[in-house]
Amino acid sequence: MRILVTGAAGFIGSHYVRSILDGEYAGYADAEVTVLDKLTYAGNRANLPADHPRLAFVQGDICDRELLLDLVPGHDLVVHFAAESHVDRSLADASDFVRTNCLGTQNVMEASLAGRVSRVVHVSTDEVYGSIAEGSWTEQWPLAPNSPYAASKAGSDLIALAYARTHGLDVSVTRCSNNYGPYQHVEKLIPLFVTNLLTGRQVPLYGDGANVREWLHVADHCRAIQLVLTRGRGGEVYNIGGGNERTNREITALLLDLCGAGPESVRHVADRKGHDLRYSLDDSRIREELGYAPEVPFEEGLAATVAWYRENRPWWRSVKDVLEVTS
Repeated sequence: MRILVTGAAGFIGSHYVRSILDGEYAGYADAEVTVLDKLTYAGNRANLPADHPRLAFVQGDICDRELLLDLVPGHDLVVHFAAESHVDRSLADASDFVRTNCLGTQNVMEASLAGRVSRVVHVSTDEVYGSIAEGSWTEQWPLAPNSPYAASKAGSDLIALAYARTHGLDVSVTRCSNNYGPYQHVEKLIPLFVTNLLTGRQVPLYGDGANVREWLHVADHCRAIQLVLTRGRGGEVYNIGGGNERTNREITALLLDLCGAGPESVRHVADRKGHDLRYSLDDSRIREELGYAPEVPFEEGLAATVAWYRENRPWWRSVKDVLEVTS
């Protein structure tokens, strides 16, 4: 069995690939994995085992259709993680987000169709639904993205589903809540705050910190993706939630405690433009149809994540230096 994984030098994709290569998914112990990654600022070759005998790495862009048409044939499965994903960057310039997330996804679907791939999973986000004051989104909820990033992901979802309905491509879409865990880029909330606190810096909390997010450990997310890959239905969407709703203010307090810092380490900054107030997923479908349930307790997962960043300073120090130079 051969699997092509796009964007797998990033946070979630690299965890998925390491899990396959470590034999964590039943029936995939001998699977050969090809990683396609452009190695933008968010990709890190060090996130993947360099010399694993079942891993092949190709540096390339999903917007390069000829590359994909040449690479995809011979693979049985495609898991599509590759995306531009940082909201703040999309507010400054949306062009890379539209190009990569929409055109790139269309290229992946076209190459999967042409290459006769038997199964595709397109990995998306709960942000395509917009913001919800109460209750939780089902997969049938109308899409109402508020940021250019979320709009580009909504577009990519619709492109993938169109290939299922028009061309019969066996593709499913997953939409997950906020992920956390080791190897996450330091521009994202939890690793940004942790690495700031570990280096004696303040953390920038948007507005009053009342925005609510639902948190999901990356290991639980990747297990869910594997369930969708192996047992999900083509042309369908699967929400993947963590069941852990916290305000950004609550997350900040937990991180201050885990890092041994006080309230003076928090710096309140102007709220983000169009900042969604609350996200919440109804993931009954994947639980009932595929037997999914998250396994990592939030407090334990968060403490382990902080410990990982504390113990792996060389990994994030170089990434943080680059981020600070280019910001």
